[in-house]
Amino acid sequence: MKTSPRWRQAVVWLHVVSSVAWMSQALALVVLMSAGAPAMADRLDSVLLAPMANVSAFTGLLLAGATAWGYFRHWWVLTKFVLTLVQLYAGIFLLSPALRDSADTGTVVRPQVAGASLMASALAFQAWLSIAKPGRKTPWSPPAKPPTAPAWVFVAGVGAPAFDVTAGLLLGYPLPALSLVTLIVLGFERRRRRRRARRPTARSPRSAPGSSSPAT
Repeated sequence: MKTSPRWRQAVVWLHVVSSVAWMSQALALVVLMSAGAPAMADRLDSVLLAPMANVSAFTGLLLAGATAWGYFRHWWVLTKFVLTLVQLYAGIFLLSPALRDSADTGTVVRPQVAGASLMASALAFQAWLSIAKPGRKTPWSPPAKPPTAPAWVFVAGVGAPAFDVTAGLLLGYPLPALSLVTLIVLGFERRRRRRRARRPTARSPRSAPGSSSPAT
């Protein structure tokens, strides 16, 4: 199956837009909590920041897994991968519950402001990594680079987050279900592409020594 540069560019565009939204909304959390508006900060987190964080993380993971960049071939990609997982964990299990408690009590604690500031700073650092691409390849970089995924992977990279965000708005809470399914399917597709990349390419047989036309 052939790949599609246009659909790949659409996923890149979606990743950039959602990442900028994630970072700007993290900065908005800092402003709202510093101004003593925890209820508005909690609303922003649940309605906008969490869905944008899910879309940004999903599209970034899909672009790494569906292209030759991979997850563990380059240090800068691996750094972004680790930071994304840490941010998702901190946002889901630490920051969001703390914001809900602050909205119920009407008080804001300084660690929440510091956490949102660190989140925005980490996203800005990841943006720099994407532009500069510092460092060399990792020791775990395989010699054969897998080809780009077929077009349906990038179509799913646009359709899955659109479905999940819509479902989350209707249900009232983020639900990245189809995005997770897409990443699982991408794992199997990536294994298939890696096996294909390791296959020896067929060479055209050389012509026999006497097959050339004799010199006149």
